[in-house]
Amino acid sequence: MKSILFKYMSKFTSLTEEQQQTIANEIKIDELKKGTILFRQGDVPTKCYFVLSGCIRQYSVDENGKEVTSNFYTEEQAIAVFNNHKLDKSSDYTFLCLEDSILVVGDLAIEQNMYTKYTQLEVMTRKMIEENFANVQDEFATFIASTPEERFKTLLIKRPQLIDRVPQHQLASYLGITPESLSRIKKRLEIDSK
Repeated sequence: MKSILFKYMSKFTSLTEEQQQTIANEIKIDELKKGTILFRQGDVPTKCYFVLSGCIRQYSVDENGKEVTSNFYTEEQAIAVFNNHKLDKSSDYTFLCLEDSILVVGDLAIEQNMYTKYTQLEVMTRKMIEENFANVQDEFATFIASTPEERFKTLLIKRPQLIDRVPQHQLASYLGITPESLSRIKKRLEIDSK
């Protein structure tokens, strides 16, 4: 699993193999079971994560008790909540393992110490955040301008593995449609449902 991490580190920094190994030795890797909650809506996050394997669902519960899925994190994706702008620093989302997962776990309390010790790690993290933010901006703009069928087609192109990994009602919520609408779209496009 550390080879995936090394590959990802190499994408964003020019760390030597020895530097990568040193950082990797200080990083905690956890194996979490399906159903494990990383943190709940309303909690103050103390950790950040990087998915080596598995699928994590990000969702919130609205004032009517309805769950709304806003993202899925899979291999080679980072999970961090940027909530320093909030007075209480609480998360607006719950993060739940949909599959048995292997995650790199970062402790936010020692993050600055790690950056001071390994300056390239801070550079890598910043580049990862910049790339992720650019992707999120593009995806959001496309999502807003798309019909439900176009959203599903985009999902088929960009993240087809989610079709078989995520329950249909959660996938529908992520796409901003009802499960029934998703079934009709899949039928029109002749996609086998789970």
